Amino acid sequence: MFTKRTDLALEARELWQESAQRTSRLAGVKATKQKQEGYPVTQVDILDQRGEEALGKPVGTYLTIDLTTFWQRKADFFERAVRVVGQALKGLVPPEGPVLVVGLGNRAMTPDAVGPLTLDSILVTRHLISAMPRQFSGFRPVSVFRSGVLGTTGVESAEAVRGLAAEVKPALIIAVDALASRRVGRVCATVQLADTGIIPGSGVGNHRSALNRDTLGVPVFSIGIPTVVDAATLAADLLEEAGAERVDEEALRASQQNLMVTPRDIDAQVRDLSKVVGYGINWALQDLEIEEMNALLS
Repeated sequence: MFTKRTDLALEARELWQESAQRTSRLAGVKATKQKQEGYPVTQVDILDQRGEEALGKPVGTYLTIDLTTFWQRKADFFERAVRVVGQALKGLVPPEGPVLVVGLGNRAMTPDAVGPLTLDSILVTRHLISAMPRQFSGFRPVSVFRSGVLGTTGVESAEAVRGLAAEVKPALIIAVDALASRRVGRVCATVQLADTGIIPGSGVGNHRSALNRDTLGVPVFSIGIPTVVDAATLAADLLEEAGAERVDEEALRASQQNLMVTPRDIDAQVRDLSKVVGYGINWALQDLEIEEMNALLS
């Protein structure tokens, strides 16, 4: 059966509404919209098993930030984007305890480099607090880990993070990864945060072991940026928008080789948004303003 691929809870809800032209209320799911720092934010809460089955995602809270206007470079666009990501994350995570931030993905492959690049903008403090407790007493302990990918390390990300967490003993883990979107317009224009953990590689159909509370023993929060669109999903949407009466779903999935579509300037977009996410994490975890982050990270 042909399934339009997306990692975004917002889009999974849209697909449910589109299926069989459903107009009834989706049981087990609650959605609310608001605007923060000038950017639209949609919160999708999956409340029970009915919501899980309808959207194919675990019970939890999913926040989707629309950063489309980020690329218009209006006044304070970067600072406002950092604050909206930081506020969303701060509303999800516990207020105290050491944090481990995991950058999932492959730095050598640009659309998959969101996780590793984000860690370049994270203020790492765990070792500083240990070495100079008086000077850094006001900081929250934060450590980072670039997990790599199974094809280059031979180790599942979940295995590596589990072993490290046993030594570091974080109160929570934040996992950052690239995602797949159903719509081209949301590629590098959306950030999704969730309190349900993450399955690395799910966006490109390469499912690995999950990173969540069940597998790691501590709460796991995810932050993702969609950087690709599944080609078959894109083709199906374009045909439907063009008024095609029937879409040959079997033909769209006939090729055994998955094809993903990404913008031609993906390197610049991933670099800029990864910095937004990194600074947003700092904003949520530390009592710092953006100018102070710049000074400490320089």
